[in-house]
Amino acid sequence: MNESTDVAIIGAGPSGAIAAALLRKQGLQVVVLEQAHFPRFSIGESLLPQCMEFIREAGMWDAVNAAGFQYKNGAAFARDGATASFDFRDKFSPGPGTTFQIQRAHFDQLLAEEAAAAGADIRFGHRIEAFHYSAGRPVLTFRDEGDRLCQIEAGFVLDASGFGRVLPRLLDLEQPSDFPVRMSLFTHIEDNIRDPRHDRDKILIVVHPQLVDVWYWLIPFSNGRCSVGVVARKEFFAIDDHTPEQLLRDALAASPDLSALLTRAVFDTPVRQLGGYAANVKSLWGPGFALLGNAGEFLDPVFSSGVTIAMKSASLAAPLVTRALGGGQVDWELEYAQPLRRGVDTFRTYVTAWYDGTFQQVIFSDRHKPDIRAMISSILAGYAWDTDNPYVRESRRRLATLVELCG
Repeated sequence: MNESTDVAIIGAGPSGAIAAALLRKQGLQVVVLEQAHFPRFSIGESLLPQCMEFIREAGMWDAVNAAGFQYKNGAAFARDGATASFDFRDKFSPGPGTTFQIQRAHFDQLLAEEAAAAGADIRFGHRIEAFHYSAGRPVLTFRDEGDRLCQIEAGFVLDASGFGRVLPRLLDLEQPSDFPVRMSLFTHIEDNIRDPRHDRDKILIVVHPQLVDVWYWLIPFSNGRCSVGVVARKEFFAIDDHTPEQLLRDALAASPDLSALLTRAVFDTPVRQLGGYAANVKSLWGPGFALLGNAGEFLDPVFSSGVTIAMKSASLAAPLVTRALGGGQVDWELEYAQPLRRGVDTFRTYVTAWYDGTFQQVIFSDRHKPDIRAMISSILAGYAWDTDNPYVRESRRRLATLVELCG
């Protein structure tokens, strides 16, 4: 079966669903090809407030707010008994100051349903096998649910395949990330947390008591469950000698901050692992296509930036696709790749400083002035593209000075 459409999107996750809804608002025909069947498990459950602007832009605000997800207003940090927290409502940048902590299976399905309600043709169980051009237009070859080999020609293709990284693999666009290879172990648990000091309205990020580059996340959900995981270099885990669940339990036991919270936790879901997830590409675009979100570049999960970057990329790309298909000129490097990477590079500054311990000094310091604290809170809330914020505009220099002040 061969067919054509205005826009073909690979992947129905957050970036694909947001892009589809935005393109449908412009009256374009959109076909979304998703390999999995929803709902399906995905990691990355803690949204940032910046996401809410993109959700509103796509017309999904009411649906997300009515879904019953866990309210989130900030981030809490712990390290060997020391604690710190940032309330995202106390921030420098304009925009929402609260968001949600979500089980991605439900959240991703909700966004896909909203995109479908907007008129996008979303097809599950479809696996992309090849990409080529016909008379200058991109063509995707895929297998449908019945394992039939099909093709679809499009005016433009957006790759929103996330860690599947479909076009980077097919078009030899992948290149090594400059981040060290790290590994994460994670699961969902019934947490049974009774400590009244624990704030379920915030993600909790815990640093290993001895190893500055090993950290844990605890993301509460609205149903008494949570996502819990650990991130470290591969050498930290004795992979050959233990199951993933044993490795995760041993890692959690090494943190007094977490083990005390989770004394009653029930581990009732298989532990998963993900390694070597940091990724980069030679280019975020090419003739007739662009890469969204994790399909292009993924840094690290520490500040929950993945979904924010994914949604930002969809918001940037959709109007450019609309203009290009309308016969207008688009400079994809100047208007898409460079603006997207400016925010990614801001996150990169703080992620790098987190792992070398210098940003941790800032996090746990009590020497911040209120205005500086609000600027840092904005970055943690996802406003990494707000160049009115000096800690975005000159992130490396400003952070270096702040580290000295907090040292």
